[in-house]
Amino acid sequence: MTQSIESTFIMLNSALSMKLSKRMDNQLGYHGINFTEYMIMHHLENAPQKTMRRIDLAEKVGISASGVTRLIAPMEKNNIVEKEANARDARVSLVKLSTTGEQLYKDASVSFEDSAQLLSKRINANQLSKLIDLTNKLL
Repeated sequence: MTQSIESTFIMLNSALSMKLSKRMDNQLGYHGINFTEYMIMHHLENAPQKTMRRIDLAEKVGISASGVTRLIAPMEKNNIVEKEANARDARVSLVKLSTTGEQLYKDASVSFEDSAQLLSKRINANQLSKLIDLTNKLL
């Protein structure tokens, strides 16, 4: 059976995603975190007031709310993130980077940027920009 161009795209994109995640896991491992934990830290660092609800964090990272809870528990234990009460709704717990987490994010970002540049060195800036534009259309 011949595969459609759309199916081929999905298969290649999935393989690329797995390859990038694995390489980033290896690099970020030097900082004691994995790629998903780095993404959590990235979204917290760039959120308004540097806090997010767990459900919003789950959506940003692309995992379930329970998955975020499982990931955040050891991050909280290691003083990377901390809970913050929501002043308007006590049932909603917010997550934010701790001071330790902010420093870890800054340190890990150097490794992340170096790895990102190495992984994309086979395409030029114009091609990369077009790829980003096309990817954003699918997201």
